Amino acid sequence: MKAMNLLKTVFGTLVVMMMSSVPVMADTVQDSQIVKGTEKLIQDVTTWLMVLAPIVGVLLIIYFFIRRSAADEIDQKKWNNRIVTVIVSVIGAVLASATLNLIIGYYV
Repeated sequence: MKAMNLLKTVFGTLVVMMMSSVPVMADTVQDSQIVKGTEKLIQDVTTWLMVLAPIVGVLLIIYFFIRRSAADEIDQKKWNNRIVTVIVSVIGAVLASATLNLIIGYYV
């Protein structure tokens, strides 16, 4: 009996909530200062990332080549893996920032 009363109460509450509508006044999101600022911030960060990622990557590769030249055979494999990791990371960072910049460009 208690379960039936609880079910009736929940159902009645849901019906009342669905039937009563409250009008709201909302401004468009695209005109919001926060949205405009966030779009500008993302564009600036992705632009800087596209510039800085290759520069930092080249510096790291040069450093890793120098360290690899001074290493023995076992350590050379580790430095080769690090060089490959840097190359893949730079390509990933540039592609990700370019893609994000492209997507954000459609909304501006």
